[in-house]
Amino acid sequence: MATKKELSVEDKLRAIYDLQLIDSRIDEIRNVRGELPLEVEDLEDEVAGLSTRSEKLKNELEVIEEQIKVKKNAIDEHKEAIKKYTKQQESVRNNREYNSLTKEIEFQELEIQLAEKQIKEMKASIEHKKEVIANSKEKLELKSAHLKHKKSELDAIMAETQKEEEFLSEKSAEYQAQIEERLLTAYKRIRSSVRNGLAVVSIERGASAGSFFTIPPQTQVEIASRKKIITDEHSGRILVDSALAQEEREKMEKLFSKF
Repeated sequence: MATKKELSVEDKLRAIYDLQLIDSRIDEIRNVRGELPLEVEDLEDEVAGLSTRSEKLKNELEVIEEQIKVKKNAIDEHKEAIKKYTKQQESVRNNREYNSLTKEIEFQELEIQLAEKQIKEMKASIEHKKEVIANSKEKLELKSAHLKHKKSELDAIMAETQKEEEFLSEKSAEYQAQIEERLLTAYKRIRSSVRNGLAVVSIERGASAGSFFTIPPQTQVEIASRKKIITDEHSGRILVDSALAQEEREKMEKLFSKF
């Protein structure tokens, strides 16, 4: 904390502007990636969801096919029963026994009809599920190909920028450590409230960079004297003079040119 207090106002302005340049460069790197990480994440979720759905449908198919086998076996058993009861009818002693066997045969025939109806329904369900699986497979292949493309795109960008981003993040932390807490808090607050993340701007042609509001001449003189930290009354941004900004930009360009 002692080191922070020893900084002159000019040194504070240089440090806070350098921090802004570093953070803006990190913003640029992240903007290049844009929505890609989220796109990749969403595609991964979609692919996982489609894979799970396909597996579930395949399992359901296996269950239905097993049920069809059970029904077919039951039909065979009912047919055997009909043969048995028909054979028994040949040796009955009275009408009551004959009629009883006839009812058994009719019951077995009804069971066969019911089983055949259920098999027909299950086969229709299988065809429908196979159609859904085929569509899901096609969609899965398309999504997987799209995911592969997006991942390779993201990997290429990451490979290109990750080291630079890590290096700049370390530098950002170093500069933050030099700046007094109150000023750093103000910087972070302003940065989070403005669209382009610019909390510190230079005076360009009599106005703060990115603003149409003219800075009064007396205020411009005060900013150029570097004796106190002055903010733009319209945007709340911290202001630095163009000469200081140019010097720090040249210094930071050397840092950025390492990558």
